[in-house]
Amino acid sequence: MSCGVDEAGRGPVIGPMIIAGICAPREELVKLGVRDSKKLTKKRREKLYEEIRKIAAKVVVEIIPPEEIDRMREEMTLNEIEVLIFAKVINRLDCSEVYVDAADVDAQRFAREISRHLKRNVTIISEHKADEKYPEVSAASIIAKVERDRRIEKIVKEIGDFGSGYPADPRTAKFLEEYYLEYGELPPHTRHSWKNAKKLERKKKQRSLEDF
Repeated sequence: MSCGVDEAGRGPVIGPMIIAGICAPREELVKLGVRDSKKLTKKRREKLYEEIRKIAAKVVVEIIPPEEIDRMREEMTLNEIEVLIFAKVINRLDCSEVYVDAADVDAQRFAREISRHLKRNVTIISEHKADEKYPEVSAASIIAKVERDRRIEKIVKEIGDFGSGYPADPRTAKFLEEYYLEYGELPPHTRHSWKNAKKLERKKKQRSLEDF
């Protein structure tokens, strides 16, 4: 049984980050044709999501909402947050060996930091682009991506279409600015600790001081 862990939604200013872990027979994952979720269509991801869940011995999903990300970022970096949640997922998988997609530029440091938070001795194979190399990490990336996409669909119904949600996306930037101008606050599900969100809040404070 092979185990893998990956995330979805690390960079967006809107929506949760999802970290997923799976344990499943590698040969079965290969037969399914799992790949890095970013290289699959939405329809294909959804289909594989259901097939992976059928053959997996265990699937673990951790959801980190924007407000929790903001709270944690008051004390730690995004990499450190991922270390803690990856460790939490691995502890729940209860495995002896796991492949992970490294968030740190130093893949081995990422593995060492995760190990510090584990309840048992686990061999961690940490590599960059592991979701392209190992079927178990590809499968985890698919689970994480579909879980996030489903939540993003609900958010869009609630606040409107905001584009990709990434700070560099002009549609997302325009959506945030227009929402802020209309309502005087950032939309729900926004990560206030992201630079472009902070910039909008600073603009409001400056206007308030000028009015005063």
